[in-house]
Amino acid sequence: MALKIRLARGGSKKRPYYSIVIADARAPRDGRFIEKIGTYDPRLPKDSGTRVQVDAEKAAEWLRKGAQPTERVARFLSKVEVDGKAIVEWKHSNNPKKGEPGKKAQERAKEREEKAAAAAAAAAEPAPAEEAPAEEAASE
Repeated sequence: MALKIRLARGGSKKRPYYSIVIADARAPRDGRFIEKIGTYDPRLPKDSGTRVQVDAEKAAEWLRKGAQPTERVARFLSKVEVDGKAIVEWKHSNNPKKGEPGKKAQERAKEREEKAAAAAAAAAEPAPAEEAPAEEAASE
């Protein structure tokens, strides 16, 4: 059985409140869980002491048993210390494609560039039709 340490959402609409739980990876997000080890209230200020509350001993015990924290919970657990060191070493993940626009947006940008280049090329060419009548008038 694959165990996860993850968030289970509670609270009403537009007022989120999360429980940090140990659950089977196949269980629904807000469904069955094995044990509740903490809470997370995102509405509180970041410097609030009660924003994230975790039972560090239980979390360390479950990690020893093989439970894997999700990315968000790993970030929380990296700030909790047991015996003078962090429970989890969390590093910022690298996703270089995150900031890139999607395929359709890239196609639209390419079309805009082509239209702008065509308009610039048309504006750079002089109009030769106006010069011909002026030459005829000079030869008479």
